Amino acid sequence: MKFDTRDIALTAAFAALYVIINVLQMFSIGNPTIYGPVQLRVADCLIALAALLGWPVVGGVTFGCLLTNAYYFQGAVDVAFGPIANLIAATTIFLLRKHRFAACVVGALPIGIIVGGYLSMVFSYSPPEALNFFPAAFAMIISITISSLIAIAGIGYTLLVAMSRSNIIEPLKSHGLKVAGDHG
Repeated sequence: MKFDTRDIALTAAFAALYVIINVLQMFSIGNPTIYGPVQLRVADCLIALAALLGWPVVGGVTFGCLLTNAYYFQGAVDVAFGPIANLIAATTIFLLRKHRFAACVVGALPIGIIVGGYLSMVFSYSPPEALNFFPAAFAMIISITISSLIAIAGIGYTLLVAMSRSNIIEPLKSHGLKVAGDHG
């Protein structure tokens, strides 16, 4: 794997996009939607693009999560393990890219399990009535997994399909953009 200046620029662009989307969501909707026991990080839709654009997206969404979690500091555990969850999710999607929808579904799971698992230690949480028969930690894992499925397998997969259209990707490739099938 060889990173050139375009890959570095694309990594930086995805990190910035991840942070910007989270900040905009935070200011337009409010805090609990990007962190906390019940969340839906719209920026996680970018993780699905690892199937198309490869390692620069993996690095970008990982570093973007690190910056976001450091800014909205919920503790060292969140700053450390949130980016690790994004790294695992994006890498999984990249490695399973030949089966894009399945990759997006499977890629959402590490975020649900890792983030849901550690958030149950950070926040006191009473599950919604529908999940009240589960222990709080398991209910939080389910909650975060569902939101990750919405962001990655729902919104992200739709974005991935749209970005993969030849009338969008071909002009970008003609200007030097590498797609996952072109490099590994």
